[in-house]
Amino acid sequence: MSTTQQRLDARTLAAVEAGEKKISDRYLFSMLGQFLKPYRIQLGIVAIGLFIVSGLSTLLPYLVQVAVDGPITAGDLSGLIPLGVLYFVVIVFIFVLRFGYIYLLQTVGQNTLYDLRARLFQHIMRQDMRFFNVTPVGQLVARMSNDIDALTELVSTSFVMVVGNLVTLVGVIFAMLAINPRLALISFITLPVMIGATLFFRKRIRAASSKYHKLVAEKLAYVNEQLSGMLIVQLFGRQSVSRAGFDEKNNAYRDVHTLLRNDYTLYASALQILSTIGVAIVLYGGSEGVLAQWATLGMLIAFVEYTRRMFEPIQNLSEQIAQVQTALSAGERIARMLNVEPEVAEAAQPVDIRGASLSVEFDHVNFSYDEGHPVIRDLVLSIPAGERVAVVGATGAGKTSLAGLVGRFYDVDSGAVRVGGHDVRQIAADDLRAMVTIVPQNPYCFTGTIAENIALFDRSIPPDRIIAAARSACAHRFIERLPDGYATNLLPGGANLSQGQRQLIALARALLHHPQSILVLDEATSSIDTDTEEAIQDGLREVLRGRTSIVIAHRLSTIREVDRILVMRLGQVIEEGSHDHLLAQGGMYAQLYKRQFVETEEPL
Repeated sequence: MSTTQQRLDARTLAAVEAGEKKISDRYLFSMLGQFLKPYRIQLGIVAIGLFIVSGLSTLLPYLVQVAVDGPITAGDLSGLIPLGVLYFVVIVFIFVLRFGYIYLLQTVGQNTLYDLRARLFQHIMRQDMRFFNVTPVGQLVARMSNDIDALTELVSTSFVMVVGNLVTLVGVIFAMLAINPRLALISFITLPVMIGATLFFRKRIRAASSKYHKLVAEKLAYVNEQLSGMLIVQLFGRQSVSRAGFDEKNNAYRDVHTLLRNDYTLYASALQILSTIGVAIVLYGGSEGVLAQWATLGMLIAFVEYTRRMFEPIQNLSEQIAQVQTALSAGERIARMLNVEPEVAEAAQPVDIRGASLSVEFDHVNFSYDEGHPVIRDLVLSIPAGERVAVVGATGAGKTSLAGLVGRFYDVDSGAVRVGGHDVRQIAADDLRAMVTIVPQNPYCFTGTIAENIALFDRSIPPDRIIAAARSACAHRFIERLPDGYATNLLPGGANLSQGQRQLIALARALLHHPQSILVLDEATSSIDTDTEEAIQDGLREVLRGRTSIVIAHRLSTIREVDRILVMRLGQVIEEGSHDHLLAQGGMYAQLYKRQFVETEEPL
């Protein structure tokens, strides 16, 4: 297996994609073979049907030869009747068999692609946050849509055409050699040129197809980014810049599509000319054979038909080759994606967390997103079970990274993060999610009702529990004011709610699903108004009492009553203590407090 066929991590995937290192066709077919394996009986039936149809197809020109050299030459029209009936029966049989195996293979193909699509989606869902940080959403959409669709054409249609045409081509060649080797060799004169043209254009079309799929992914990623940031685009009047960027992507897409079309058109035209020349050569050589009596008239007519049938599969292949190469190029990208393994790997033998305390410990932790740029530096921190801890600091101090390490969104570079006394790398992911609940600063709402978003579409949760969680998060008040209340349908991302309202729903979601877990609030109330903030403080006072919690905040008003406050700078804790103690120290916390409260109280 080549290096690109080995397991990749998220940080090397982009480099492999950019370098366009190829994965062999053999590996791609092996990958497809794994998905086709459950349907091997159906594929065996298809193969039998293909060979029978190929054999019957080669019989038809021979029946014409027998009719011409026999009854027609002898003037025995009655002798044509059985040959005509046999010809008709063979055609009907070919139609029934071809319909049957194409239908069966279409079914197998669709089921195979269903399995591949499900496997790819499940594989993407297994990835860690670093993967989603470095992989544009548009590329993932392209893998799940365009690339899968291209493979669908290969497995469901192109595969039938290619294999059927190859079997027919081999059958015709053997039939011609068996009937008249001399005339057969004359028929094969243009065949090497056709094969050479096929190999030449195959490389060109494959290269163009690879570039085409890469540009499709880039275009989708660009469109997704611009639409997601449309508010900023319009606020700063960047429509012309966005349009220019799209034109660049669109022009590149058009150019490579034109190149792909031109290569295919040249290839198809060359095969058409060679086919015509081949038939002309057979007519001339065969006529000489008839006059020289080493061939019969029926044999000449049959060979004209055989030659047409021999060139027809090659011409059909020319129509399929662009599709096949496009599909194989898409398969390369899917194979690379399937070879990406999450850097945050599941523990081989997870520890048993039953009875574990809800404590958190950072043991000389170092962490960086990019090598050489540390975000957390030799952090030593212990949070006993039941303690309420707040983390404050300037932007970039490492607060959110600290939260991500507790939930094991990322693995540390060195040291260890322990929850309940166990290294998080040794805890099963489901168990860790049950032990640690994180409410992010920018929560996401799915398409559905507010109630469904709080319950995360778990229909087993009764409405009264949903409402109770919303009350604890102080979300009930604004939800009640909506025309449809908890049945209000949300737009994708919760676009018809404010940022503060989405934060309240996320908080209610966390309180509902894991009421006894360690609660990490990552700026979870940063976008709410002052009145709601006061109400939330009353609610959280009860929710956080006796519960291990880490509250990351810029607004210091939300953390006055916690047990301990940590002040971070450049990935290290530089101050810690209670609110009053830190104010008395006159350090960084006191400066932050003064800027937020003392200075804002001065008259305008």
